[in-house]
Amino acid sequence: MTNARIIDGKATAAALRERVGQAVSGLDFQPGLAVVLVGEDPASAVYVRNKGKATTGAGMQSFEHKLPDTVTEADLLALIEKLNTDEAVDGILVQLPLPDHINSELVLNAINPDKDVDGFHPVNVGRLWTGEPALAPCTPTGCMRMIRDVTKISGKEAVIVGRSNIVGKPMAAMLLAESATVIIAHSRTADLRERCRNADILVAAVGRPEMIRGDWIKPGAVVIDVGINRVPKPDGKNRLVGDVAYAEASELASAITPVPGGVGPMTIACLIENSMVAGCRRRGQTVPKV
Repeated sequence: MTNARIIDGKATAAALRERVGQAVSGLDFQPGLAVVLVGEDPASAVYVRNKGKATTGAGMQSFEHKLPDTVTEADLLALIEKLNTDEAVDGILVQLPLPDHINSELVLNAINPDKDVDGFHPVNVGRLWTGEPALAPCTPTGCMRMIRDVTKISGKEAVIVGRSNIVGKPMAAMLLAESATVIIAHSRTADLRERCRNADILVAAVGRPEMIRGDWIKPGAVVIDVGINRVPKPDGKNRLVGDVAYAEASELASAITPVPGGVGPMTIACLIENSMVAGCRRRGQTVPKV
């Protein structure tokens, strides 16, 4: 039996995209997002297409640059530099993964930090941790919005299972900024179950299917499941599961995100928001509150 409030990421994301669209309609410019896709990876192509639809749906310009997987690193860097100087482009996103012959870190670091809507550039990482205005990574930004919707953060103990630069570490910075007591744990943390059982807010981003069981959950905790794992079914097909054993955890949690339909939709919505924010900041304009 599910006792927890189900945090509907699809509905939350749709509402955020609508608010961003309303804010964009009141600006004196049209923000632009450039997405660079290298190669023909089907999943990446679908993701890029969805980003484009969300961008134009919010009244922004969408610029797609599709390159063959044989593109040289030098040519990709030249495109990034062109986008850095293009006044119509407020946000730049390079879809990962890149082919093995291209240094992903070099490419991401070549993006102008003020257009880095993924929030991966070291300058934005530093801004986030020092409390300066930053373009923050989209997935943890979406997680924060969902957490705020269901609980007060200040004074709570938050445990993040996962230490990636994309989710775990920026998530810790954001929770600290809102006065949570934060523990970053991972798959090798001693007594991980007990760490999780103390969490008022538990964020699972470890990439292991259903690793966090129901008896790891503190009664009344808010559980945010960032994991997206494909596991085989008896018929040979796959099903999507998170890092949390959802059915078990939902009996104890006060609120929980499902997989799919939880964190995932918020990532694109927050990307659109970041693009608007970047455009306003680049022009010295006040960022609308959404």
